[in-house]
Amino acid sequence: MKKWTLLDSVRTPEGKTISLHEHDGHYTLRINGIDLMSTRQHSSEEKLAELACQKLVLKKKARVLIGGLGLGFTLKKTLSYLRQDAKVVVAEIIPAVIHWNKNPEINLSRTALADPRVQVVQRDVADLIRDRKSHFDAILLDVDNGPASLTTDRNRRLYQKTGLMQAFDALRDGGCLAVWSANADPSFQKLMGQVGFSVQLERSRAYKDSGSSHSLFIGRKAEAKQISGKKSGRSSVKQGKKR
Repeated sequence: MKKWTLLDSVRTPEGKTISLHEHDGHYTLRINGIDLMSTRQHSSEEKLAELACQKLVLKKKARVLIGGLGLGFTLKKTLSYLRQDAKVVVAEIIPAVIHWNKNPEINLSRTALADPRVQVVQRDVADLIRDRKSHFDAILLDVDNGPASLTTDRNRRLYQKTGLMQAFDALRDGGCLAVWSANADPSFQKLMGQVGFSVQLERSRAYKDSGSSHSLFIGRKAEAKQISGKKSGRSSVKQGKKR
């Protein structure tokens, strides 16, 4: 049986090891030896992009922010829903992950990254969100393992109340915050609602019809007329169909 081949590894800012491995044409990212994501399992990442961006198909000059490049599946699916005048900013804090995706000898997302609609920024996505006001039509967070299963403490601020409020402010009216999570997290879903999002929880398998079930939190910011008509602090949380 062919073994996994270590292609490269680097240390993260927190001192952990992130590594890229190959096996029979497939790739996996690992943190300290534990699988983080794989080219064999990416249906839930694509579903995240679908739920966040399917309403942007006809929108002129749509603006989308993706937190976490990973293996590029979220980015590629996002681009399929956007017009040619759209702009997608991908925030990735680890330079090696960007390099691996751009490497022509590795079959990841080099073509998607070369798309003129795409801008890759080596920066913490939380900082980009904080610095933008009413700028994005969609923010997709495929960072770490989600709110409840972090491998990096620095990512915690994304999923706390302040981080969610900053994401809310960074969205245009009617915008969407889509969060990928390895696990269900009712308290996080409730917190999104408290911040002001109308929240829907969706389930998606890692493979198309099998594998682990992941949670996708889809939060929508009301349109301007709806926002003005709401009372302060009012929230809405609804449950999507399990997949």
